[in-house]
Amino acid sequence: MTLAPAIWVETCKLVASRVVRSTAGLLVGGVGLLAASLTAAAAAGNQQVLAQLGPLASADGWTRFVGVAIQITAAAGLLAFGVVLSWATGREFTDGTISGLFALPVTKAILLTAKLMVFLVWTAAVAVALLAVVTAVGFALGLGLPDRPAVAALGRLAVLTLLSGLLAVPAAWAATIGRGLLPGIASTVITIVLAQVAVVAGGGAWFPIAAPALWASDPSAVSALQLVGVAVVPLLFGVLAARAWSRLQLDR
Repeated sequence: MTLAPAIWVETCKLVASRVVRSTAGLLVGGVGLLAASLTAAAAAGNQQVLAQLGPLASADGWTRFVGVAIQITAAAGLLAFGVVLSWATGREFTDGTISGLFALPVTKAILLTAKLMVFLVWTAAVAVALLAVVTAVGFALGLGLPDRPAVAALGRLAVLTLLSGLLAVPAAWAATIGRGLLPGIASTVITIVLAQVAVVAGGGAWFPIAAPALWASDPSAVSALQLVGVAVVPLLFGVLAARAWSRLQLDR
């Protein structure tokens, strides 16, 4: 078995999974619904909602709506992708199927690589679906045609979704080291908390986990160098996860 058959098997697993389908549905539908609800409440003059929106409180139309969607995706996206990747990796241990993988004519590192590749393709599909839903909801709210800044913001929303998937790769390593789903999910939650702390401390632009969300909300707040640094996270933890899988033993 080479990489191609492994990718096909992992694709079948992902497509058949209720966890993956429900997570995608909750993320895409949840962002659209929450953004619409908060935007409508703000337009109605709800002071509590306006106070929570910060700078977006003074905006209107597509600018406010997409800005709210970006804020929600920044937090919910990483968690959702971390849950799915923890499932894709950790279920082999919790379901007891990891032992059967040793009988396959393929290295464990290739299996892990296939899982990550399928996950990243799925992430891109979710980003497209989220963009489509948010755009459709904007039209449904009567916002009219988006202007050029709104189109740019929608593009950043899609990129943020994709980057959130890349930043969830540490969950694969944690799920492998911890031999289950919960360590991967816990590592994702800790990562989100660290990102929030970095933003509050004023160094969020230099923290790879927080940089995409800051850039999506305000491109001028993050430099190109800081944004490129995001690639270090999936590359580093992807290698660590592959190394951990290559060293798996039946009794461990």
